[in-house]
Amino acid sequence: MAGHNQYQETLEFLYEKLPMFSHLGKVAYRADLNNIIALCSLLGNPERKFRSVHIAGTNGKGSVSHMLAAIFQEAGYQTGLYTSPHLKDFRERIRVNGEMVEKDYVTEFVARIKPVAAQIQPSFFEITVAMAFSYFVDKQVDIAIVETGLGGRLDSTNIIVPDLAVITNISYDHQNILGNSLKQIAREKAGIIKTGVPVVIGEEQEEVADIMIGQALQCSSPLFFADQEFQILSSEWYPDHLQVRVQSSDFQIANTYSMDLNGQYQAKNLLTVLSSCRHLTKSWNLSEQGIQSALSQVKKRTGLRGRWDQVSSNPAIVMDVGHNESGIREICRQLDTMVYGSLHIVLGTVKDKDIHGILAALPRSAQYYFCQAAIPRALGKEQLADKAGEFGLSGRVFASSREALDAARENASPADLILVCGSCFVVGELI
Repeated sequence: MAGHNQYQETLEFLYEKLPMFSHLGKVAYRADLNNIIALCSLLGNPERKFRSVHIAGTNGKGSVSHMLAAIFQEAGYQTGLYTSPHLKDFRERIRVNGEMVEKDYVTEFVARIKPVAAQIQPSFFEITVAMAFSYFVDKQVDIAIVETGLGGRLDSTNIIVPDLAVITNISYDHQNILGNSLKQIAREKAGIIKTGVPVVIGEEQEEVADIMIGQALQCSSPLFFADQEFQILSSEWYPDHLQVRVQSSDFQIANTYSMDLNGQYQAKNLLTVLSSCRHLTKSWNLSEQGIQSALSQVKKRTGLRGRWDQVSSNPAIVMDVGHNESGIREICRQLDTMVYGSLHIVLGTVKDKDIHGILAALPRSAQYYFCQAAIPRALGKEQLADKAGEFGLSGRVFASSREALDAARENASPADLILVCGSCFVVGELI
């Protein structure tokens, strides 16, 4: 049994000795698969020993991953789930049946890999992916739901050959790595399409559909657009759930889903999940009843947090990890449908985001509390406030995310709404 100190030392090694993208940004990104191939080869190629679903996309891929994991768990399968980044605890990244990987496993795995780490010099992400794949084999999972970290083509997770590839959507994020046009970004995401493996695309987007179709044709992969297979008939938001009525395009089926992930943007993700299940039922036993049951309790089954996550009332405090222009626009659509007094927004972001797109999308009527997460990659709070001022957003600057939230609480009356957004790291510090 590894003691608490050993585990802390292991985390320090992972965070401090290895290049970590979430902290450093582009300098930590490896633009090839050589390291992960070398690492997994030394571990006996765990990536070949479990079945999987592989999920990429700009927004929604985390929610879709958790929903699919909940559905497979509900169906009685031993289900692995690999996602990133984590909000509070490193072990959130690697789960089996909703339970986080044990501290002992993390410590022992890193001890085993350390001697070769000096030679291969893997990044934090590469070691974490290798750890997840090894853990899934050791736990004898029936299936693993694997979310890409960044892009797809060169993402460390892209050494699996899944039962199904899923691409949620394409919008602007990480342009400094993935490219400055939607077409370039789409090419990177489409890199998860493998020969003969069916692919579900969340939404047919005019600008990039030809890239997805072209890649699928090249790989002889059957391709399906979720929003062509299913349509939303109605969507009703409640503080604790989202009720969505969905019809299949052939008019054969219409079902109602009561989702505990209740951000209104989850209706789009639901179509992606239903389309994925339709194609997975060819080789997995997933019932409609089980799908409905799983979607009503995703948070409980998989531990997902930070998606329109209301953490308290009077005033309502909502945390959302939306951190790029299209994510913020979805949050604003949600705000437009709600009734509240004044709006208070605790905002922090990172240096390599399209900050102008984010600030242009945010409401000018809100009172802002500018802060920065305690990571090197965070955009300075004063710089954020200055830029926000150019877009007519006004507020005050705070030394930490905690002080920003405390001030918002102090200023808000019971009928107000406090929203924390702009960065996974700010949400992680506060949730």
